[in-house]
Amino acid sequence: MTGQLRIQTDEAGGDAREVRQRVPGAPSPLRLAPQVEAAACSPAVRSLGVHKVIDDRPVLRDLTFDLAPGSYAALLGANGAGKTTLLRMLSTLTLPSRGRIEIFGRCTRKQGALIRAGIGLIGHQSMLYRDLSALENLLFFGRLHDIPEPGVRAMDLLEFVGLVDRANDPVKTFSRGMVQRVSIARALLHEPRLLLADEPFAGLDAPSVAAVERLLEQLNTEGMAVLLANHDVRQSLRLARTVLVLRRGRLVLDCPAGQLSAEDVLGEIDKR
Repeated sequence: MTGQLRIQTDEAGGDAREVRQRVPGAPSPLRLAPQVEAAACSPAVRSLGVHKVIDDRPVLRDLTFDLAPGSYAALLGANGAGKTTLLRMLSTLTLPSRGRIEIFGRCTRKQGALIRAGIGLIGHQSMLYRDLSALENLLFFGRLHDIPEPGVRAMDLLEFVGLVDRANDPVKTFSRGMVQRVSIARALLHEPRLLLADEPFAGLDAPSVAAVERLLEQLNTEGMAVLLANHDVRQSLRLARTVLVLRRGRLVLDCPAGQLSAEDVLGEIDKR
């Protein structure tokens, strides 16, 4: 049996109705691989002596590290260690008070718009409109990114995250795990080369955690760099290949995950 899904797309300045025929279980192609650019040999992330001061209080101090293209890194630390502030700087939402951050060779101070075009961000909030359907949300954000054929891209992504059958349902009817999967689809619309994930498993039940883990692993396998801020040390060691630990705003550990035990990491996090 063939199913039908209607997609709103923009053509010649007007709205057109496109009907895509889909056979249940038949996969559709999804563009996940990062685009090849001249800066491909540059680190996905380079932090050089970065400080951040907020309200006269040092939040991050002298951060220097590199993340290679296609890496999967876990960012760990206690509450208030500076994880979210670092992700905000990497996504160009705020700038360092001192020092330099480069994303694929581009400086966040000078090339923020170009950098944002190559970054996907999953935050504490889904950034979705609850009264719109999953498909309508992706179409909206796809048009903001000026994506060619946003309807096709949106449907491919909904199939990738396993929600193509709920494409036309309002987001407000979704479980927390389903909302997070739509949020991942939103972050992938513009084919980013770097995905920043700030506590993406928070509030999810076990099956939803497993589903999001699989999605992140598949994206990384396709070549996307992933930086995961997380509070679960054992889960992070299992998923990531590199571990970064912040303690009171300082980078105290930058090491391959395979060389560490959970006790090693927890000891660094809790050290006074």
